Amino acid sequence: MITRLRRVITIDRDSGIPLIGCIAFGIIDRGTNILQVRPTTICNLSCIYCSTDAGPKSRYRLTEYVVNLDYLYDWVIEVVRYKGSRGIEIHIDTVGEPTTYPYLADLVQKLSSIKGVDVVSMQSNGTLLDEKRLEDLRDAGLSRLNLSIDTLDSEKAKIIAGTEDYDIEKVKAIAEYVTSINGLDLLIAPVWVPGINDQDIPEIIEYALRIGAGKKWPPLGIQKYEAHKRGRKPSSIKPFSWTRFYRELHRLEKKYGIKLILKPEDFGIHPRPTIPSPFTTGMKIKAEIVASGWLKGEVLAVAKGRAITVVDASDELIGRRAYLRIISCKHNIYLARIEG
Repeated sequence: MITRLRRVITIDRDSGIPLIGCIAFGIIDRGTNILQVRPTTICNLSCIYCSTDAGPKSRYRLTEYVVNLDYLYDWVIEVVRYKGSRGIEIHIDTVGEPTTYPYLADLVQKLSSIKGVDVVSMQSNGTLLDEKRLEDLRDAGLSRLNLSIDTLDSEKAKIIAGTEDYDIEKVKAIAEYVTSINGLDLLIAPVWVPGINDQDIPEIIEYALRIGAGKKWPPLGIQKYEAHKRGRKPSSIKPFSWTRFYRELHRLEKKYGIKLILKPEDFGIHPRPTIPSPFTTGMKIKAEIVASGWLKGEVLAVAKGRAITVVDASDELIGRRAYLRIISCKHNIYLARIEG
């Protein structure tokens, strides 16, 4: 097992780190009425397919981040206002596991109280939830839990989760409790990993239908495994093409009489103005290097009210000002390199 102690940085007002710009934390606006809110990067599992190399077995992570509750809330308020303060969904997801955030119920309560926020949803692996915590989240305003279940087989579940501590029976109990209480919906979200859980996907579909998932939204959101540069890529796995993936979903739709190829309108997603970007790709800027980066070989910089991930850089630069060249700026997520 590869287990390394990583530094944990708390991002608050005093840190001076903006909550827009870095994919690992804060707010991501992809030009719709849904805002992704990421309060932490920490994860308790080491799933074999993890696209963000999360958890105790991470090879590439250098730093974990935890965002101050009030600081995050204030930023979200401003972004919601810009988006129009109507029909907004806030989806709490992370490059780790949201339930590791120590103030999660308080965060849900604050987010659900913002004018214009109609839905607060959350992704989770379910392992840190129990009935009391679920009720607290429901009472705080959580609308939907997107629960990751990749297999119903106990031993295979441990292999996929990357730990002997994973208990699929506990996660199933969480799923079934969600469907038994009012005011909270359940969407089961397996990752289809070819060669690993092909036979499990039909069983998961049958399970979701049997327990009554999807009271308001679709009961299932099957995800395609993708191999990412710094994610985990088991050598035996060959990802489906998108054509093959949709063909398989269509086959299962016909078999079970349920919609599995989902579209934005299934969740009420529609376009909204994107927060203005102060940068364009190729732009040369001057920025302050303020902290260690999320992954090895990265640092965080700040300029014009945005966080910027600087690649191919070392912590020796922290505290300095440097010229950067923006190399990517999609969805207000910025990557740059040192220039000159």
